[in-house]
Amino acid sequence: MVDTILFIIFAIVAIVSGFNLVLQKQPIASALSLIGVMGSLAVLYLLLGAEFLAMAQMIVYGGAVMVLFVLVIMLLNAGREKSSAKSWFAQIAGLPLLLCLVALLGFLIRAILPPMRSVEFGSWVGGTAEHIGQLLFTTYLLPFEVISILILIAILGAVVLAQKELD
Repeated sequence: MVDTILFIIFAIVAIVSGFNLVLQKQPIASALSLIGVMGSLAVLYLLLGAEFLAMAQMIVYGGAVMVLFVLVIMLLNAGREKSSAKSWFAQIAGLPLLLCLVALLGFLIRAILPPMRSVEFGSWVGGTAEHIGQLLFTTYLLPFEVISILILIAILGAVVLAQKELD
């Protein structure tokens, strides 16, 4: 019962932080909202019994990636977002059309996917460091290496852009 209450609380925190992330006009405030999302997801991983994934979520995404985001925001000297004039159609029909899309997607998902069993908190055993390491270096070795090369290229691109900015 306590697990379910904690799950609901942190799921709501993640959703509210996600909406706040999109709706903020200041980039730093958006980055702080993203930290709220990452922290909530880490707690949800803990509730599901994936301690390694929860700590990796906090260290890698909540720490390192967010430091990079904040550094890029500071390097770009991004200020407040400028408001644009929205069309009258978007202002009137935007929310009802969004709700219709969400309802349609929910209906299609429930109709197409088979019924799932309920979640049992703490019963999943796939989140250990050994299990993730085995998967990364056997089944997912090629995607893991491709992602590492893409990250290296992104770092080199950031260095080149920073050099041009300094000159």
